[in-house]
Amino acid sequence: MKVISYNLRKNRAMSELVALIERYEPDAVCLQEADTIDLPDDIGNLRLADSTQRNRLGLAIYYRDDRYEAVDTQAFALKKSMHDRVLRPAHERLLGSRLTDREEGRDVIVASFHAAPLTALNSLRRNQIRSAHEELHRMGPGIPTLMVGDYNYPVFKNGLTQRVRNRGYDLTLSDARTYTRYKFFRGHFDFATSIGLDIGNVATLPRGLSDHMPILINSSYGTTANKEKDAEDSVPFGTDPSDFAI
Repeated sequence: MKVISYNLRKNRAMSELVALIERYEPDAVCLQEADTIDLPDDIGNLRLADSTQRNRLGLAIYYRDDRYEAVDTQAFALKKSMHDRVLRPAHERLLGSRLTDREEGRDVIVASFHAAPLTALNSLRRNQIRSAHEELHRMGPGIPTLMVGDYNYPVFKNGLTQRVRNRGYDLTLSDARTYTRYKFFRGHFDFATSIGLDIGNVATLPRGLSDHMPILINSSYGTTANKEKDAEDSVPFGTDPSDFAI
């Protein structure tokens, strides 16, 4: 399964999507900072699964309806940062779609995620990531899941990787930085967390009109399918032993 994730920078890069889809032929596209009021039903050969509704600049997911069927799509509000409470830029920071893969005869969950901005603490973003994984787990326990998007987590990723791994997930960075606009805020802002999937590679695509670069995730159903069960046997889902460390 090929998935593109792209933060459109307040919808500025919307015009690039047709060319991206034609060039890379993804199975799904996950958007952040899309103008959800004016989204088309189709972009190229992809169909709109759904978008967030409570804020104009939000999340959207498009998918190949010739291979997949969207059986359920849900938006979720996560713990708010002070930035969210004062300026109210986002109510829903997670959008998940449960897709039935007709060729493989199985379901997969694809999710678009946008963490709180850099004005918030990493601890809040960790809370949002953990809560997002819990919500997606409830959408389909045991179903392979790919959550992509703008994690706004440029530093201390080793610690985040370990926390995510403790809950049975993998964290996969792309092959090059995805954000280079500011001198002191550069790095891998956009990446993927997954469970029940083998991630072949994550490629950073050429820069466009956004301050983020799009990423292309190649994944397949694979040997990690039992990791969630193993994680549940050792640690209750949604908890992380390191969260209790002093």
